Amino acid sequence: MQIESHLKKKQRVLDNFLIPFVKSRSFPYLWLSQLISMLGGSVTTVILPMVVYSLTGSTTMMGIVMAAYMLPYVIMLPFSGWIVDRYDRVKIMMLSDIVRFITMLAIAVLIFTDTLSIHVLFGLVGIYGLMEGLFHPAYSAVRATVFTPEIRNAANALTQMSNQAVRLIGPVLGGLLISSLSASYGFGLDALTYLLSFLCLLFMVKKSLYTPTIKQIADQPSTSWKSEFLEGITVLRSHPWLWITILAFSFINISYSGISVILVPWLFKVHLQLDPLMYGIGITCSGLGAIVAALIFGSKTKWPHRGLLAYGSVLLSGVALLLLPFTSSAVILAVLMAVEGFGLMIFGLIWETSLQELVPAEAFGRVVSLDLLGSFALLPVSYFLIGLIADGIGGITTITLFASIGIAIVASVLCVPAIRRFQ
Repeated sequence: MQIESHLKKKQRVLDNFLIPFVKSRSFPYLWLSQLISMLGGSVTTVILPMVVYSLTGSTTMMGIVMAAYMLPYVIMLPFSGWIVDRYDRVKIMMLSDIVRFITMLAIAVLIFTDTLSIHVLFGLVGIYGLMEGLFHPAYSAVRATVFTPEIRNAANALTQMSNQAVRLIGPVLGGLLISSLSASYGFGLDALTYLLSFLCLLFMVKKSLYTPTIKQIADQPSTSWKSEFLEGITVLRSHPWLWITILAFSFINISYSGISVILVPWLFKVHLQLDPLMYGIGITCSGLGAIVAALIFGSKTKWPHRGLLAYGSVLLSGVALLLLPFTSSAVILAVLMAVEGFGLMIFGLIWETSLQELVPAEAFGRVVSLDLLGSFALLPVSYFLIGLIADGIGGITTITLFASIGIAIVASVLCVPAIRRFQ
């Protein structure tokens, strides 16, 4: 009887994850589009830092490159929310895919012909960041429409779990490509995935599998960009969970992302002098931890004490980052990266689900753009400063300092009753 009960429980979990494919005609194509492009992005995540450090060897220059990516991204966000709520969101995603395809292909060709300079890389990375700033609000808004309440938890968990599964392959593949062939092959693969993603979205449009169910702003009386932007702020202010979290993560992301993007590659390549493949394995372990988190989260339709669960998970990630520089063991590094990925995934799933529950569909683009703006506005400066500080006081000290700051911010947010009691 115990075995039979266990099998039935496993079957219920499996059926729960299959619901989005059964109940939504557009979900499979939206899911496949993002999954394919995620493969290329995860390869580039490993290769880009290796290219920058090969060209310059400087954490400061790595910080500037990431700032060159993030600054156009952040500048685009206040406008992309307005654009996304006015125009066809799927076609906005398609436009972004085509431009990102051209950008990644250009980088691949320049590396292959040995003509890539750090200054040209700044410009191309900037164009890529601009398109990312347009794409992400559009994708989030489409997802909020497609992920209806009956499939929401499973669809969010399945999307994140499959994306992380691809990230298990991508970083290792990126490490192998740059170690055995050339970085140009990695960027070429990234370009190809954006083209395939475009074709998936084109199929959705041509077969009319996705039709917006909300009344777009374009159909409503014309109002100023400023008033529509303020309307998004009004929606946020009505929910303390939303605006407090966005405000908190504008600072938490400075610490956590700065470490992950600038200093973790430095830790593996420069400080520990490990092969690029080992950095790829580390990123893969982070993805593995995230997959485990998505499996656990998606197995239930409702979770109690979501505020405590979300910020407790972020706290766990911060502790993992804090401990990274104090070991040279590949096994322990892998475990810490897995814990970091696990914690951030639990938070991300709770956050995405709460946005889809609390934000009206007609304002989703603007609210998501404000969310991204609040979370990432300071990242261009932080990437540059963290790289500069690491060059000045050392990478190990910088990791310890910023991980401790991030943990302190999370602990202070947990003192707010509206966060602790969020259900």
